[in-house]
Amino acid sequence: MKHRQEPERITDLSRLKAFTNPLRLRLYRALYATGAATASQLAEQVDQAPSLVSYHLRKLAEHGFVTEASGRGTDGRERWWQVASEEGWGFRDSDFADTPEGAAAVGSVIQGIVETRAAAYRAFLEQRAAWGKEWVDASVSSEWMLTLTPGELAEMNEELQALGRRWRERGKAARAAGETDGREHVAVHLYGFPFRP
Repeated sequence: MKHRQEPERITDLSRLKAFTNPLRLRLYRALYATGAATASQLAEQVDQAPSLVSYHLRKLAEHGFVTEASGRGTDGRERWWQVASEEGWGFRDSDFADTPEGAAAVGSVIQGIVETRAAAYRAFLEQRAAWGKEWVDASVSSEWMLTLTPGELAEMNEELQALGRRWRERGKAARAAGETDGREHVAVHLYGFPFRP
C-alpha cells in the first residue's frame, strides 16, 4: 500500500463518478475497515451476490481505489482485495462545479456518503446495549453552534484532520505492537457547515 499523510484528492470526474453507486461506497468502507477481504466475504457484509460485489470491486480497481492484496489466498481461486491507500480519498466540490454533470456527481456522492454514515450510526444505536456500558459511555454525539468565517472553519477542519490522523496512527501502532485487547473499529463523524437560523 502507498503511504501518504493526506487523503488522495480526486480531481477527475470519471474517478469521482465511480462512487455515485452507493454499493461501491459500502464496499470501500467495508474493505477499508477489514484491511483485506474476498468478494465473497464482502458480499456477506453488504448482503449482495458475490458476482455483483466482484463486478463493483473490479470497477473500483479500474479507478485506482482498490487493488489486489498480495500474499493472500492459498488456492488462487479467490482474489483478495484491499484499499489502494490507507489515507483514503476526498474531493472538493469546487473542482467539479463548472459543469452540470460534475455538480450532479458531487451531489450523488455526498448523498451516498451521508446515507452510509447515517446507516452505520443507526446500526450502533440499535445495537448499543450489546456493546456494553464502557463503549456506550465512550461514544460521542455532539453539536456545537459556532460563529466563524470561512477561513476559520477551514482552519478548524485542518486541526480536526490532524487530530484524526494522530489517533489513527496511535491505533495502528498499538495493533502492530499486538495490543488488540478491547480495541474495535471506531467511526468518528464530524460535520461543519454554515447555516442561517
